[in-house]
Amino acid sequence: MATIRHTFTTTVPASPEEVWTWSTSIKGIKAEMWPVLKITFPKGMTHIGEDTTLDKPLCRCQFLLLGLFPIDMSKLTFVELDPGRRFVEQSPLLSMRSWRHERIVTPTAGGTLVTDNLTFRPRVAGPLVGWFVKLFFEHRHAVLAKAFAQKASRPAPGPAL
Repeated sequence: MATIRHTFTTTVPASPEEVWTWSTSIKGIKAEMWPVLKITFPKGMTHIGEDTTLDKPLCRCQFLLLGLFPIDMSKLTFVELDPGRRFVEQSPLLSMRSWRHERIVTPTAGGTLVTDNLTFRPRVAGPLVGWFVKLFFEHRHAVLAKAFAQKASRPAPGPAL
């Protein structure tokens, strides 16, 4: 199977700190994936922390299509972590010969640019898997944009009357 590469970018009206917190929180990860995929994490896990051990599986995650049908399993592994700015997740997956997901959080004049760079080699059905992953990350970026647009449109709390 050939190596497939995709890059996705979205600018959101939020600080890099807010975007990083979202990107490394279990709540944010699950929100980006839902309803296409549900991902499982160990009970009590709330975020990917600065103290995450690199090059060793953090945990096992299962992927459920539409929240119901098991379609993949991952040993979530981070190989690079620059807190507040960038991570590289390079996890063994049942469906992939190789998988690399880099997320970069960059401050901009209008908020924060989020870039996801993907490089992967499916075990089977390369064109179909490549198409699905592309649509899935387009969905993730749409959810990300919507979540921060909604936060930005909320009125600031005013003085108590």
